[in-house]
Amino acid sequence: MTVELTGARPVPVADWVTIADLYRDPYPIYQRLRPESPVHWVPAVNRYLVVRYAACHEIEQDQERFSANETGSLMKRAMGHSMLRKDDPEHDVERRSYGGVLRPKAIKQHWQAVFEENAETYLRRFLDAGPGADLIEHFAAPYAAENLRRILGFRNATQEDLQRWSQTLIDGTGNYGDDPEVWAKAERSYREVDEAIDEMLPYLREHPDASLLSGLSGLPIPLEAVRANLKMTIGGGLNEPRDALGTTVWALLRHPDQLASVLDGGRWSDAFEESIRWVAPISMYPREATADTVLDGVLVPRGARLGVVVAAANRDPEVFADPESYDVDRPRQPHLAFGGGNHFCAGAWVARASVVGVALPKLFAELPGLRLDPDAPAVAGGWVFRGMLRLPVRWG
Repeated sequence: MTVELTGARPVPVADWVTIADLYRDPYPIYQRLRPESPVHWVPAVNRYLVVRYAACHEIEQDQERFSANETGSLMKRAMGHSMLRKDDPEHDVERRSYGGVLRPKAIKQHWQAVFEENAETYLRRFLDAGPGADLIEHFAAPYAAENLRRILGFRNATQEDLQRWSQTLIDGTGNYGDDPEVWAKAERSYREVDEAIDEMLPYLREHPDASLLSGLSGLPIPLEAVRANLKMTIGGGLNEPRDALGTTVWALLRHPDQLASVLDGGRWSDAFEESIRWVAPISMYPREATADTVLDGVLVPRGARLGVVVAAANRDPEVFADPESYDVDRPRQPHLAFGGGNHFCAGAWVARASVVGVALPKLFAELPGLRLDPDAPAVAGGWVFRGMLRLPVRWG
């Protein structure tokens, strides 16, 4: 592909942006960046941040100019070289190896009952913790982790293991501050996941089931690819439904009129889709420019390490009216929370089924009067991955 470079604007530098401010609340930063340029060089994260919807969408649709196989990838270091950091045709081969395990037919046949069983189990434990309990710690996190453990086929691990593996691996993926303690924890989980996979694969060849590991055990996929892809799935496959669930509950409890509308009409899908537009659980992912090119009018140099900030794109006022507000009545427009193109999130159906189909309606049906705890404020955090860190609630 030939791209005309003449007349393109240079990329501005945003040297005032800090990692601490991004982690605390990135949205005021994105509001300041977007009007100036679709792309900014941000020294603090050593990356070009792409903050407008049109530019992010363009990147997602063009792997020829914008490669997922980024040089010096933090994800490769934290998890191995997974399909998420590969382009087609290599990416497509590994994506197809997942078969139908995460798709709607398999969810209906195998996993819907698992989601319902786990929701009942962890809701009972949440109720036992009593009013003031943290919805993330006592329900959303263990529920998402146990769902994922069952889907993946880790009979030799607990949901607590999955939580620890997921958090330390995604902390490594987002370790833009190069914290050695973060790397040490990620490396420990890296080894533990490999050991668990190596133990399960021969067992599942002899005792096949509906799990992802069982399906992979009979395919001619290199072991290193299986290991890397499972680590990637442990990361996004846990934090995405956990954080979508937590943010949706938080948003609804802060907007009682909208909660009433959702309850009256069973509008859980509207609440969920607006939630992940408003706060994308996976808020930024990398790409690399394969040549000097123009992106939405600005000149991006060959080798540029890009951060596709879907969290900023999903609040672009050129696409979404009043984008900073949570609004379940918003006209449905395509958001980028699940990515797009060939890398559209493979776990999107699982997230929707487990959160929209099971967890949200069950929580609000069985906890009448569910409300935020006035004595313990909720806390959100993150910019590469973002969600509720604490969500104390009361009911009754």
